[in-house]
Amino acid sequence: MESRALVLLLVPLASLFLLLGSTSAQLSVNYYSKRCPNAEEIVRKEMIQILSVAPSLAGPFLRLHFHDCFVRGCDGSVLLDSTPGNKAEKKALPNLTLRGFGSVERVKAKLEKACPNTVSCADVLALMARDAVWLRKGPTWPVSLGRRDGRVSYANETNQLPPPQADLTQLIQMFAVKGLDLKDLVVLSGAHTIGTAHCSSISDRLYNFTGLDNLSDVDPFLEKHYLAKLRSTCSPTDTKTIIEMDPGSFKTFDTSYFNYVAKRRSAFHSDWALLTDNFTRAYILKHANGFESEFFQDFAESMIKMGNVDVLTGSQGEIRKKCSIVN
Repeated sequence: MESRALVLLLVPLASLFLLLGSTSAQLSVNYYSKRCPNAEEIVRKEMIQILSVAPSLAGPFLRLHFHDCFVRGCDGSVLLDSTPGNKAEKKALPNLTLRGFGSVERVKAKLEKACPNTVSCADVLALMARDAVWLRKGPTWPVSLGRRDGRVSYANETNQLPPPQADLTQLIQMFAVKGLDLKDLVVLSGAHTIGTAHCSSISDRLYNFTGLDNLSDVDPFLEKHYLAKLRSTCSPTDTKTIIEMDPGSFKTFDTSYFNYVAKRRSAFHSDWALLTDNFTRAYILKHANGFESEFFQDFAESMIKMGNVDVLTGSQGEIRKKCSIVN
């Protein structure tokens, strides 16, 4: 499997390393080469074991990294528990459906045993997200390392996370604040190919799109057969049921998500919104018909950009011993 992914990105690797060179000067793909030379191997080994038992966690690991980077930058703040007097990010409404925290602690514990006080939780998230994609037959990419962990986490700052109900203008603005452009927006949305969603995240599209709160108040942009299928699965008050965002293929990282969006069969309104812009629409329609290697290259580049949003380095922050609590 490894040779497949490496061959896939062999030609574009030069451009990826050029992109890495434009990120924080204190991050490096060789950051742990002397202090913890087996760090990436340890993470990869644990990820293989975790996903062999729970393959549906690949999407949640990727989502954890995304939710971490969009609030306070990629500093591991999404992993912190609440404390008396402070409600942390993970307890905010957008994060209540996050999964995989136990697995992150498992990987961190292995790293602490091999290299105490060395590898940050923020770096663990970046590596786990990369390996989650690769282990679901997606691309791999070099991860710059050396992030430090933040010491605070505030629930009210999760309003920086793009909601599933967002329109294109809102999405563009929220990505731009993080230094991510229109192409990054449509490319990173492709991660939904291995994503799942709770019925509560889409119930407004099915039953209460404009606030009328009746069976006729549906999102008119949902394809009618897909609407009927979603309604057969999700009741108006369902908060527990999980649906696949790329039905039939959500355990494989591929371009089939774009095919669903092109047919107006995307679960989130924010995914449909990508069809309202000429550039993002063209990208979706092109990749709905293949061009997988191009998408893989684009995804690798956008993940590198996102993984370096507002990182802490040098003497900033700390290296947590456990990811859920500060030292």
